[in-house]
Amino acid sequence: MKQFVIASGLSIGLLLSACSAPGSEAPVAENLSWNEIEEQAQGQTVSLWMYGGDEQGNTYVDEFLTPAAQAAGVTLRRVPVASTSDAVNRILSERQAGVTDGDVDLVWVNGDNFGTGKQAGAWLCGWTSTLPNMDYTNPDDPLLSSDFGTPVDGCEAPWHKAQFTLVYNAEAVPDPPTTLADVLDWAQANPGRFTYPAPPDFTGSVFIREVLASVSGGAENVPSQFSEADYDRLTPALYDRLREIAPSLWREGTTYPQTSSELDDLYAGGQVDMTMTYGPAALTDLVARGTYPPQTKVLQLDEGTVGNASFLAIPSTSDKSAAARVVANLALSPDQQLIAARPDVWGQFTVLDVDRLLPADREAFRALPSSSVVPTYDVLSRGAHPELSAQWVGPLDDGWRRNVLARR
Repeated sequence: MKQFVIASGLSIGLLLSACSAPGSEAPVAENLSWNEIEEQAQGQTVSLWMYGGDEQGNTYVDEFLTPAAQAAGVTLRRVPVASTSDAVNRILSERQAGVTDGDVDLVWVNGDNFGTGKQAGAWLCGWTSTLPNMDYTNPDDPLLSSDFGTPVDGCEAPWHKAQFTLVYNAEAVPDPPTTLADVLDWAQANPGRFTYPAPPDFTGSVFIREVLASVSGGAENVPSQFSEADYDRLTPALYDRLREIAPSLWREGTTYPQTSSELDDLYAGGQVDMTMTYGPAALTDLVARGTYPPQTKVLQLDEGTVGNASFLAIPSTSDKSAAARVVANLALSPDQQLIAARPDVWGQFTVLDVDRLLPADREAFRALPSSSVVPTYDVLSRGAHPELSAQWVGPLDDGWRRNVLARR
C-alpha cells in the first residue's frame, strides 16, 4: 500500500470533530443468505474508490475484476482518488447529512483511514463472514483480524498482503547491509546515495517506524498501543539518529521525496542506490520492463520487516451493499487472487491460505513464475512483525516534521 492510506489523518480528524451526529455505532449488515445477496445485487452499479496512482492496480481492476463483476450481474465503476482519505471524508460528510444512497460503495483501505472510519461508524460491519470465499482464508491469521491495531470485526474484507521491503542496486551496493542499523550506517558512508519519502507519505511513514524499532533494540520493545509515556521514552533516539544521517542523504537532506513514487523515480534514474516499497512483488515486472536496473535486488534484513494487509470496506452510506459484497467476494476468489498475484498483472501477495484451496487452484498458485528479483512471500515475510497501532502514526509523523525536517 501507499501514502493514500494514512496521508490526511489531520483533515479527517478535523471533519470528525465537526461531526457530532449521527451516532458512531457501526451499522450491521442485514442477515441474508448468499443467494438473497446475489439476487439483490443484480443490475446494481458499485463505485469502487481506490488510489489512482497504482497503474498496475488500475489495469487489474479494469481488465479483470470489472468483467468478472459484469458476469455476476454487477457493474463495477472504478473511481480513482489521490488519497483514500478523500473517500473517507466523502463518506463522513454524507453520513453527517443523513445520505443513504451515497457516492461511495466500496473502498480500498487499511490503517488509519479504516480506524478513523470505524470510530465514526462509517463502515458497514458484520458482513464478511457471509462471503463464500472467506472459507479460503485462515481465520487465525493475525494480519486479517487486526488492521493497524484496530479489530476488523467483519467491517472489511481482506484483499492483499503487503511486506515492507528495502530494494537496492547490487552493482552499486556489492556488499549490502543486513540490518536496518547497518543501512543507516551505509547511508552515512555513501553520501547522497540514500533517502526516504517525507512522512506522511505511507512508505516514508513506515520507514520511520522501522527506524524506531531499530533504535529501540527491536520491534518487540515498542508497545503496539500508543501512549504519551512510550512516545516520550522512545522517540528521542529515533529523531537523534535521523538528524545524524540527514546531511548524508540525497541533496544533503535539505529536501526529501514527497512520495514513494518520487523515490522510485530517483532509484530508476540512478540518483540513489536504494528504494523501498510495501509491494515488492511488482519489482519483477519493473526490472523486466527496464524501469529498474537489472541488478535490482531485495534487501532482506536479519530482524525482518513489518507486514500488513489491505482490505475492501463498504460504507454505511451505500445503498448498494449487496452488490459491493458480491464484488468483495469476487476479489477474494482463487481465480481473481491468482490473476492479481501474477507479476505481469499486479504482483500482489494473496490473502488466501493456499493449503485450503482445491488441488487445481493450489497447484496454480504454486505454478506462479518464480522471480530472480523477489523471494517468495514465505521467505520475504520471515521474521515479519505487525504494524503499530494507527495511534502511533500521527505523533511519529508530526515529531519527524518538528525534530528532523524543521531542524535540518
